[in-house]
Amino acid sequence: MPELLSELTTLRLGGPARAYVRCESAAETAREVARCDAAGEPVLLVGGGSNLVVADAGFDGTVVHLRGDRIEIEGTTLTADAGAVWDDVVSASVDAGLGGLECLSGIPGSAGATPVQNVGAYGVEVASWLDAVELYHRATGETAWVAPETLGLAYRTSRLKQHSASGPAGSAADVGPADVVLRVRFALTDGASAPVRYGELARALGAEAGGTVEPSRARAEVLALRRSKGMVLDPADHDTWSVGSFFTNPVVPDDAAVARVEEAAGESTPRYPAPAGIKLSAGWLIERAGFHKGFAGGRTGVSLSTKHTLALTNRGTGTTTELLALAAEVRDGVFARFGVELHPEPVLVGAELPSSRR
Repeated sequence: MPELLSELTTLRLGGPARAYVRCESAAETAREVARCDAAGEPVLLVGGGSNLVVADAGFDGTVVHLRGDRIEIEGTTLTADAGAVWDDVVSASVDAGLGGLECLSGIPGSAGATPVQNVGAYGVEVASWLDAVELYHRATGETAWVAPETLGLAYRTSRLKQHSASGPAGSAADVGPADVVLRVRFALTDGASAPVRYGELARALGAEAGGTVEPSRARAEVLALRRSKGMVLDPADHDTWSVGSFFTNPVVPDDAAVARVEEAAGESTPRYPAPAGIKLSAGWLIERAGFHKGFAGGRTGVSLSTKHTLALTNRGTGTTTELLALAAEVRDGVFARFGVELHPEPVLVGAELPSSRR
């Protein structure tokens, strides 16, 4: 049994849990969650721990660690246990000559977390390829496969996004944060990548925007790009002791809001269409607000990555309290300069960002 949650998270931060159980299959996971619910025991589900920021005080309940790792491929359909390492899932799909997931290579964490977060990178989101999710519905004790349309998948979120540090809740008919992902299923393509829409990746591949390449080529280039930004886990590299991008890219309502940002910056800003307005680059805003790579604000245990300003990192001696203070400083600095609010992407367990000082 791990003594601290820091042993289960990619940030390597987090205090102890009251109890710990390791689950090797979907059935075992459902059974253990049901046992905890019957006893009124708070539950924290942990897969790869790549999207969790856990309080220094830890978690006053049971950690259910998802370790089932089966990956099955039949034709162009791939099914994986929730505990399967996500990059192993992507690798298996590419090795089978299947396209769709290759741009999501190198993302740390488990397969079960991908629909919760609607994981995305380099112009591709899980929502584009997800076929179904097997859920344990804690309100009823039933297990069923559900369609992606029921999950409310949106930019880095879904109806499932919230740590399950509680008992069963919600209507029996509704998908919600109390439900537990047991397995995921993807419907992929045979022999060609997803359309390459992300400019940086298209240039690296020498491909036209919207074109396709061999999945193995796209995967190799994505991994190279992620490594250059400290976004592939490496125990020897403190720049990878993180949750990846700490803030989501903010969405502003209209061109007038973009113009205000550009006036404050004195230059044009990258912008992308979004369902609710115009998406801006959080990393660009952070840098233009005066936060350089490696910025620590006088702290010794945490800093921005030396490779990528959107990642907040543990330098080996950090605490969650320190990390969240740095996050708040960055958030407040961006708002002071541009009037744009940044929101954290990871799930905070027993912790929260300090209140804004503005």
